[in-house]
Amino acid sequence: MHPSALRIQDHTYDLPEERIARHPLAERDASNLLVYRDGKVSDHRFRDLPSQLPGNSLLVLNDTRVVRARIPFRRATGALLECMVLEPEAGRPIEQALLDKRTTRWWCMMGNAKRWKGEAVHAVRADDGLVMTRIQQREGEHLVEFGWNGPSTFAEALERAGTVPLPPYMRREAMPEDPMRYNTVFATNDGSIAAPTASLHFSDALLAAVQERGVRTSRCTLHVGAGTFLPVKSERMADHVMHSEQVRVALNTLTSWREQLGRGPIIPVGTTALRTIESVYWHGVMVLQGRAGEHMRIDQWEPYAHQEQDLPSPVEAISAVVEDVEKRGVPLVGRTALLVAPGYRFRMADALITNFHQPGSTLLLLVAAFVGPAWRVIYGHALAHGYRFLSYGDGSLLFRQRGASPPGCYRGDQQ
Repeated sequence: MHPSALRIQDHTYDLPEERIARHPLAERDASNLLVYRDGKVSDHRFRDLPSQLPGNSLLVLNDTRVVRARIPFRRATGALLECMVLEPEAGRPIEQALLDKRTTRWWCMMGNAKRWKGEAVHAVRADDGLVMTRIQQREGEHLVEFGWNGPSTFAEALERAGTVPLPPYMRREAMPEDPMRYNTVFATNDGSIAAPTASLHFSDALLAAVQERGVRTSRCTLHVGAGTFLPVKSERMADHVMHSEQVRVALNTLTSWREQLGRGPIIPVGTTALRTIESVYWHGVMVLQGRAGEHMRIDQWEPYAHQEQDLPSPVEAISAVVEDVEKRGVPLVGRTALLVAPGYRFRMADALITNFHQPGSTLLLLVAAFVGPAWRVIYGHALAHGYRFLSYGDGSLLFRQRGASPPGCYRGDQQ
């Protein structure tokens, strides 16, 4: 079955409210870890992860940092507006736009904005006179211009005026601990409005223990956007539009992936890291086919438009990207809207570290694509054994056979 024909109702489950983790544990690596390997489920603590990883593995980490993207503003009437900053105007690089001074334009989501006419409104918490004015609207999003006084950057203005944008299902306001705990210990590049949550379990001590086992790490950046909060509302995936997200991968990271292929397992930490490494493969396909532009652009249906016999190996595809990046002399940057759903054939990932996701979400579809129908066994076990779910919840380590595709995998030559 082509993924466009999938019904989201076939990939859901009952998640009791009390199983949603609304606060982090006192220690990052004290969470539970479910391991699925060779068709069997076992229970561990996340700090046991090093003993569960093959010694020749390469972990892929997403080093994005969640910014204080939720800003309360007050209208002249006294009514509050809540602004969620999404991405810069015209698709500018997020890191670049966060360095803007005095004025900047971003697409945003708004709460309580039904009666707002777009006039200037002032931030509730700001000592630099942060003001917002609407420029235009599209499909529920607002292009606004921010202005503020002084020499500070927009990133610094957000730090003063904004709060961490916790997912709606937490049903609470951000607390003083959240700016640290809703970010990873290796977060480096500002730009996300949601955390790469599988990485929240890693402490500095756990990272050191992983490296002592001989497991290497590499880093990439995918800035997590609002799409991670949005449920699939269409009956079939053909009518669901994936939000694209900005990606940045350095040359040394790309070469580490190429060297790892055929040497040992590549294990992305989180669905964002998985979508990044798989997207880079498809960018390599486009480079080899002469279809790639200066920046990576991966459409949600790109993987499903090919005949299998026409596709290069992962080594060939990643080598093409490495050579292209070397020639250009700059990191690989671009956007991906890649949809990974049952029927997808994985090219790069051998195992996956991930949390337990919302029913009926594209993240759950990704897990179902990775382990096949066993996702129901895995989630049933987690529910029956007290695992905590969603962003601040517990984690899992899921293995698949190298070179194998999950049951029912769609291939371009099986239409």
